[in-house]
Amino acid sequence: MELHVKKNATSASQAHQNRARMLISCPDGPGIVAAVSHFLHQHGANIVQSDQYTMDPEGGMFFMRVEFDLADLEERLPDLEEKFAPVAATFSMQWEIYNVSRKKRLAIFVSKEDHCLVELLWQWQAGDLDAEIAMVVSNHPDMKEYVESFGIPYHHIPVTADTKQEAEQRQLEVVGSDIDVIILARYMQIISPTFIEHYRNRIINIHHSFLPAFVGGKPYAQAYERGVKIIGATAHYVTEVLDGGPIIEQDVQRVSHRDDVSELKRIGRTIERVVLARAVKWHIEDRILVHENKTVVFNG
Repeated sequence: MELHVKKNATSASQAHQNRARMLISCPDGPGIVAAVSHFLHQHGANIVQSDQYTMDPEGGMFFMRVEFDLADLEERLPDLEEKFAPVAATFSMQWEIYNVSRKKRLAIFVSKEDHCLVELLWQWQAGDLDAEIAMVVSNHPDMKEYVESFGIPYHHIPVTADTKQEAEQRQLEVVGSDIDVIILARYMQIISPTFIEHYRNRIINIHHSFLPAFVGGKPYAQAYERGVKIIGATAHYVTEVLDGGPIIEQDVQRVSHRDDVSELKRIGRTIERVVLARAVKWHIEDRILVHENKTVVFNG
């Protein structure tokens, strides 16, 4: 069996041991950027990137993402968070500070189709996905040998209509509480509200159509019957509304009347793998802020 060894590329987390990212959501108003910048300056931090967006300067929501360097970040981060809390309270902020050197831990769920899983593994192996793939969970055994050749644990948990509740309980036990994001890489099972609640805004799904069109099953057959001229894919966070969660990324490609269902599926698989990989990358780089059923994605 061929062993796939991860390249020793220098990751972003290794290159920036003292770098942090701050994500902020709050009602818009004057002085927010100044307050954040002044606070970081007071504590010796150097801002290396800052992005902000307002939905409406008068009464709308304001979103901000700041990357900064701070000497001895690991030791100083708890104190920095404690001292920022009063500033955040002044502006009614929802906020998080992430240590870039701490890699996000991913759990990938997959069924039988492997194209999205393979793309994520390729990007991880190349060092383009700066995260730790902690495990792959599947309701089928098909990809066990392939996944384990990367040194990644593979958990086969069968799911039937009669055992779905027990299977989800087993999945929760396997995933645990130290996973940062779950990726449904063409995992062909509906996730229960109980499971979703454990990982709110931390489950990313790839839907094989350009939502909100062609929801549900057999989207390419639906697209073919309608004679569509573009097809696409949508990566979104999972909510209790089937295929209705906040959209992270979408892409499309032109097709024609000459493309049958098989060709549409082939084209669609390429779009799916690219769109999902982008969404996962943006999530692990702390570029996404969720507000109600929308996302603000600082990907520039």
